[in-house]
Amino acid sequence: MVALARPTFDLGCAQANFDAARALLTDLGAEVVGPAELVMTPEDVAAAVIPAGDLYILFMASFSDASPAVELLGKVPGPVLLWSMREPGEVGDRLKLNSMCGANLAAHALMSAGQTFRHLHGNADEAQVRTKLAAALAGNLPAASAPASITGPLADVAETKAALARLSGKRIGTIGEAPIGFTPCTFDGPKLKELFELNILPLTMVDAFAKIAEVPAARAEAAYNSAVSAQPSLSSVNTLEAIKVAGVEVALDDWQEKDHLDAIAVRCWPEFPTDLGACVCSALGRLSDRGTVTTCERDVMGAVTMLICEAFGSDENYLVDIVDLQESEGIIRLWHCGSAATKLAADPDDATQSIHCNRKLGVAGNFPLKTGPVTLFRIDRDVDPSNRTGLRMVVSRGESIPAPNHFQGNTATVKTDVDAAALVNGIVTGGYPHHLVISWVDVRPGLRQMAQLLGIPLTEW
Repeated sequence: MVALARPTFDLGCAQANFDAARALLTDLGAEVVGPAELVMTPEDVAAAVIPAGDLYILFMASFSDASPAVELLGKVPGPVLLWSMREPGEVGDRLKLNSMCGANLAAHALMSAGQTFRHLHGNADEAQVRTKLAAALAGNLPAASAPASITGPLADVAETKAALARLSGKRIGTIGEAPIGFTPCTFDGPKLKELFELNILPLTMVDAFAKIAEVPAARAEAAYNSAVSAQPSLSSVNTLEAIKVAGVEVALDDWQEKDHLDAIAVRCWPEFPTDLGACVCSALGRLSDRGTVTTCERDVMGAVTMLICEAFGSDENYLVDIVDLQESEGIIRLWHCGSAATKLAADPDDATQSIHCNRKLGVAGNFPLKTGPVTLFRIDRDVDPSNRTGLRMVVSRGESIPAPNHFQGNTATVKTDVDAAALVNGIVTGGYPHHLVISWVDVRPGLRQMAQLLGIPLTEW
């Protein structure tokens, strides 16, 4: 067993879950080998020894990028069992672990590396976890099951071609490289050009910071004052940090206007919090409010997904992680740190601006997302060499229901149309990206017809 974690999450909780997991496996008669401590740093990875075993478990003690998973377990005999934890804490608290999202991200990277895997979700004190682990130790891993595939009506061919024509020529600005271990955030520019006539305009982190440094103080302060006027809660955030974020907003606005950008995908960490001393979530949200698609973690394919949704009639969308599952209620929780457009808030007049949940720096939104029927959609690279498009898509439906903001940042509590546990298992074991796009418009008919016209495989649940 290898337990991954990241210091920006709740290490006390992560360690307690790891200890409980090892104790359960020992109680079930297993000899547990592998790193005895949480693996968090490149040095930890380099020092880790992975002995031969009968079963390999990747224990997501908290969120982690996927590079340690690939380095340590990419070539062991599979399937690897990805074990994710339930999210602890009170309603409104920060996301303490984000374990499920870590398993989702690891699955995508392991799939890209040619590894096979299964998924187990739940804590060591749950009867279902004990039963499934006992079966896994006996050679019977959880199934790579998913909801039954469904089909539905197709949009008119002419309407779909018109939507694709609206995509043609759109321009996506990118800042920096994809974070290490974030395989869903990589992309094939020539393929996006070939299929959708999309143009990618890259900007290095150095050049981006240079643009930000050139913003006059008066313009940053004016943008800050405008933001406070729109969302008075911003006045409670550290003013220096908030003005820095306003300067980023101005620089991105200028770049968007100069190069006629339709979307911007930003490497939002670690450089912004560590080098600028601020988190740029709310800057991305304000650009989104004005009609520019924005994504964090330099997720270009996420931006493409959002642009496709808009081409088929969606308004603003949001890039989310699946972070929580309540099987008995058929509920998943979709979340991200706080870069949602304020018009997506359940109450736009109360779209609170606060600090980032982990970095404790301003500025990030802290409000629940609006309610109503939603589409969950993602376009992704496909590792299947027989797929000439090199892309695949997944889509499902649910309803965002009234609920408090469960996790600090932006949360949607979604009752899924299909079995929630099966949907999560299908996403993870299918190796789909950890980032989905939530749209409040049913764009499925257009997506189905687009899939047929372009030959892109579509999985619909």
